[in-house]
Amino acid sequence: MRHLQRYLDRASQRALLIEIRAVIAEAPLFTPAMPRSGKPFSVTMTNCGSLGWVSDKTGGYRYQETHPLTGRPWPAMPQTVLEIWRSLADYPASPEACLINYYRPDARLGLHRDEDENDFSAPVISVSLGMSARFRLGGGERGDPTKSLTLDSGDIIILAGPTRLAYHGVDRILPGKDDLVEEGGRFNLTLRRVNRLDLA
Repeated sequence: MRHLQRYLDRASQRALLIEIRAVIAEAPLFTPAMPRSGKPFSVTMTNCGSLGWVSDKTGGYRYQETHPLTGRPWPAMPQTVLEIWRSLADYPASPEACLINYYRPDARLGLHRDEDENDFSAPVISVSLGMSARFRLGGGERGDPTKSLTLDSGDIIILAGPTRLAYHGVDRILPGKDDLVEEGGRFNLTLRRVNRLDLA
């Protein structure tokens, strides 16, 4: 696991957020639901790229090519996002999905693994924009010890190698002001390669 603190300066954060808001205008945020129970997540989300991650009561966790509400293909991934991947991923192909999670100040995300992909050799790259969050990272099993760290706006986390399938989550959004996201809260972008190169 690599934690790149303030990888994006403030000007780069603002420029990226403008691009993300353009994605949201085309592919609105929606509220996913847990499989089986149908309990709504506390985060809202959307995607860009050729594939998008979704979850609902009947279909469960999965990737699909279209927005679950509009039925339209996901918007293209902004070039800024692709450049982050190319600079940090050390992987020979582009990401297929960029999951955009919006956390209100009271939102959280329980411990989970990113395991719906076919290629675990590619890293998962996560970009924080907005209010700081308490991030928790564990091991390959749900009961493994965990450690926590603070993610600030502009920070990037890379999960690769032994930590690619580590359990992780967001315990809470930390009190304090950040004027990047006008409505408060934070956006988190998660870049993923879904298919192995021989399956793409």
